[in-house]
Amino acid sequence: MVQVGYTMMTEQAGPRALVDHVVAAERAGFDFSVTSDHYFPWLAAQGHSPYAWSVLGAAAQATTRIPLMTYVTCPTTRYHPAVIAQKAATMQLLSGGRFRLGLGSGENLNEHVVGAGWPAAPVRLDRLAEAIEIIHEQFRWALGGWRVNAELPGPAGFDAATQYARPEHLGEAFPCGGDVGRFVDAVRAYVDAGFTEVALVQIGGGHQEPFLEWARTQLLPALRPL
Repeated sequence: MVQVGYTMMTEQAGPRALVDHVVAAERAGFDFSVTSDHYFPWLAAQGHSPYAWSVLGAAAQATTRIPLMTYVTCPTTRYHPAVIAQKAATMQLLSGGRFRLGLGSGENLNEHVVGAGWPAAPVRLDRLAEAIEIIHEQFRWALGGWRVNAELPGPAGFDAATQYARPEHLGEAFPCGGDVGRFVDAVRAYVDAGFTEVALVQIGGGHQEPFLEWARTQLLPALRPL
């Protein structure tokens, strides 16, 4: 059975609202929750970018069952991998073992703020691999005495890129509206491809509550048989 997750989008809601949303997601029956970890919103109109790790800490205290995960954190530029290891370990304790660390190679939108430049994709992937090893070593050191040595476009651009997007284009690419069958078909494609976890995103900070109620009563029951 596929695990269906709820996405806390730090770009489209403030920290208090995000915590309220994940509490409602747990109540609705979602299997897990992920959160974006951005310094900027994708679009200026979204208007939010709370610190994901503070939100996660609050969510850990406000919920009791739902697993929490970063979706995803870049451990090479804005954060040092050793700091990521500390944050992940802290979250695991705060959540009572419900936290998972999701890592990625990052995006210029968020990582350029430290002024370290933006390397090409092969360099970023090499740094990501090195960071993952550093984080693993930090965890080993904390558990067993290992030691490790480590050396290690803004929203306007996305606004410009999305000015050509039209509702009909999005409707062709993604399931929209209240037809549960379209969402079931979209998720089934991932299940058939071998995915065991699928996190859903409801776009729009002001539309989370009705989405979560609709998910509780209609969407999640329809997805359970997959």
